[in-house]
Amino acid sequence: MSTDLLSFIDASPSPFHACANAAARLEAAGFTRVAEADAWPSSSGGRYLVRDGSLVAWFVPPDAAPRPTLETLPFRIIGAHTDSPNLRIKPRPDAGVAGVRQLEVEVYGGALLNSWLDRDLGLSGRVALRGGELRLLLVDRPVLRVPQLAIHLDRDISTSGLALNPQQHLTPVWGIGATEPGGFARFLASELDVDAADVRFWDVMTHDVQPSRILGRDDELISAPRLDNLCCAWAGIDALIRAASSPAASPGAVPVVSLFDHEEIGSATNRGAGSSMLPTVLERVAIGLGADREGWHRALAGSVCVSADMAHATHPNYPERHDPGHWIALNGGPVVKTNVNGRYASDARSAAVFLDACDRAGVPVQHYSHRNDLPCGSTIGPITAARLGIPTVDVGAPQLAMHSARELMGAQDPSYLADALAAFLQ
Repeated sequence: MSTDLLSFIDASPSPFHACANAAARLEAAGFTRVAEADAWPSSSGGRYLVRDGSLVAWFVPPDAAPRPTLETLPFRIIGAHTDSPNLRIKPRPDAGVAGVRQLEVEVYGGALLNSWLDRDLGLSGRVALRGGELRLLLVDRPVLRVPQLAIHLDRDISTSGLALNPQQHLTPVWGIGATEPGGFARFLASELDVDAADVRFWDVMTHDVQPSRILGRDDELISAPRLDNLCCAWAGIDALIRAASSPAASPGAVPVVSLFDHEEIGSATNRGAGSSMLPTVLERVAIGLGADREGWHRALAGSVCVSADMAHATHPNYPERHDPGHWIALNGGPVVKTNVNGRYASDARSAAVFLDACDRAGVPVQHYSHRNDLPCGSTIGPITAARLGIPTVDVGAPQLAMHSARELMGAQDPSYLADALAAFLQ
């Protein structure tokens, strides 16, 4: 399964591409795309919708619909996200200094800035054309690079460390010559085979063009970009397809996978976990199955969510940064993440549901708790729990170098996670 994950990651350098590739997998499994502005069918089967860089998919089991009430038909939800920290192209990007052409970028999310230095970068995302058409863009070849300052000009770097100003020091190089106003728009037009005057705006970002790899002495590791959080997105889609095709599929629950954009910047957008997107989809599914408002709330009361986002493995070079009683091993299985201050949504009720799923799947499980003297990150878990009012457990596969342009995880952990999520949905 690791090689399938690597293929998914390499084909998904932007949230828009991740949704397109997830949709293609769902279509191949018999799911049908629906539009939010259309009436949805009330029959059983798999459906999905895409809103920009977010996707929600669900499967109504045979003989489940329509029903007068949904008291026995709750939702089993997996939530993940499609975005990763990177460098994104500004609206007026054309710049240059000392005869070098550059592109102005803005840092997206909590990127490890040093990881973007001296790395061959491509471009991906979407472009808005005159008339409102949106086109996917993929330039999967080296066109950009952020060169680091030579050590001869920064003698203190080995003792004082690297200090990067994101405004000054992260502007990529992409050519030689005088600054060319409108050059980036013309480049996009050439890539898309349209007139430059038709390029109106863009959501374009950089990505590492080096392919994902299996590595290690015994092929035990994965080196790839965007493991956080395309690994969990891939596992969620795989689990849903398995749940839909399983002979055990029954009208006991409606399995749902929601892949959100904008988790790395707080989720407070029209397609983030803080939006009305998921609650609206769930309510429409319930209504399509014959539920009234009362039935919809009763369905929610029996629902549960797994927030799937990558977890910190214990770093061998920095073991002191981890809680000594909660070390996490690569290839040690999924991680249940707990924080009593609400940075993760896990509690006894929700964690037990996932632990039971791991038992059924026969996969090992680990427990993560953050050090008391370090601030803890967060996920879509608490947001989803608050929006829907349902038990939610935060889980993830362990990795190193989170938020780097290139991340590292165990080669066995993707299949462990996918198996556990499939058991949860089934």
